[in-house]
Amino acid sequence: MSTESIKLPVEPAPQAVGNHAERPTLGRRGGLGASRSWPTLRPRRQARLASLLGSLDIEALRDLLPGFLLSRALVFAAGWGAVLAFGFGPARKVFQHAQLTRGFGALGNVLLAPVARWDAAWYLLIAHAGYAPALGSATIARSAFFPLYPLAIRALSLLALPPALAGAFVSLAAFAIGLYLLHRLTRLEMSRLRAAGRRVGEPRSVARLAVVMTALSPMAFFFSADYSESLYLALSLAVFWYARRGAWARAGLLGALASATRPTGVLLVIPAALLYLYGPREQGMPAQRAPLRTALAPRLRALLERSRPRYRLSGDAAYIALIPAGVLAFMAYLALAGGSASAPFSAEALWGREFAGPFVALWSATVAAFDGVRQLLSMQSHHSYLAGVTGSPLVAASHNIPLFAAALLTIALCVALARTLPIAYIAYVATALALPLSYPVAGEPLMSLPRFLIVLFPLAIAAAVWLERNARARRLLLPSSALLMVFFTAAFATWHWVA
Repeated sequence: MSTESIKLPVEPAPQAVGNHAERPTLGRRGGLGASRSWPTLRPRRQARLASLLGSLDIEALRDLLPGFLLSRALVFAAGWGAVLAFGFGPARKVFQHAQLTRGFGALGNVLLAPVARWDAAWYLLIAHAGYAPALGSATIARSAFFPLYPLAIRALSLLALPPALAGAFVSLAAFAIGLYLLHRLTRLEMSRLRAAGRRVGEPRSVARLAVVMTALSPMAFFFSADYSESLYLALSLAVFWYARRGAWARAGLLGALASATRPTGVLLVIPAALLYLYGPREQGMPAQRAPLRTALAPRLRALLERSRPRYRLSGDAAYIALIPAGVLAFMAYLALAGGSASAPFSAEALWGREFAGPFVALWSATVAAFDGVRQLLSMQSHHSYLAGVTGSPLVAASHNIPLFAAALLTIALCVALARTLPIAYIAYVATALALPLSYPVAGEPLMSLPRFLIVLFPLAIAAAVWLERNARARRLLLPSSALLMVFFTAAFATWHWVA
């Protein structure tokens, strides 16, 4: 794999004269010899900076910048334009807290419209007031939103930034890091597949498509909103990246941060363990094992042979156990603060999510989509074909049909994923999908599924592999996805529910 790197020379230390070092000084016109000293980096710090910059992948930076800048320009232009053209939309008094999602003046309210909407209010409220049980029933609902993202907002707010703006900066920075890691990880996997003789596209081309698909996906406006999607995307990618390179301490620590960001973060322990035992890895040699000697049938013996771990356990496997530490620390904090340690999981019931069985939501979504078609064809709302709907049945029908289409597309991408990437990626997506697909919402079984999908980066890699082979589909799907992103951003900025 060819990469370009920045290499900074490390200058020798200045010669000491007495107790002071000789340093160049600037006179009034910039010449040397004035009394005022011009500080330089110490050799050790300069070496560290050179090492950091030298490890950056310039190809990845070049490839992610166009998609990152174009997508964010479209998101903010669509949000601002929608508010200026149609106003702020329906009044959402529950979410429109002063100085959280509004109260920034006429210009500020417009500028933050694509950022501070809906669940952003919960993150901003947590950044301001924490999870104090004294705030009553609202504490239970806030427990569904994990603490790392609001902590980052709180930290950046110390620079006198409004929390909504601080959250946007955190999201944008994390999104850029996430796209960078996505590019590098995709190239790593594609290079491995090509070296093994698999027919996949040129690694950099596939990586570029994975970045563009993620940046322009219909729900990608969440990556610059005051939501935790960007932070979780960057952390989950970092876990895979360092696990693939055998840096288990970093993988475990970053996994702990991911599990303090979203509930699905704890599931990263599964792909990390699979990468440790089965690979592929860039570091370490597979264990040499004697063939199994058994009287079993040849096919069963071959299956058992393939299921044997390729790498032996050693002490660094303990770092994988750090991944659940983030959610455990959150639960411990809630218990010590006078709340319930199980609140982060029981709080989902406030949004109508209840366990119905593994992947049962797929069947419920099929029924809801069929009933939604009937509802739309009837062109009336006084009779509802949809069970469990409390609001307008026409609105619920308009949600359920595209949600079902998203589920079908996800199934197709999972099949493509199983044919392309190692088992660790498949296991991660399957277990992450098990949560929303086993806890349906009455009337809208797959509520928020598209938002859950945008952080499952293996699906983007699988889509990029297919699109790289199909130029005609690429020319159709990428602009269509960007247009949907613009439409959904406009709806989100004007307080219409989008997820």
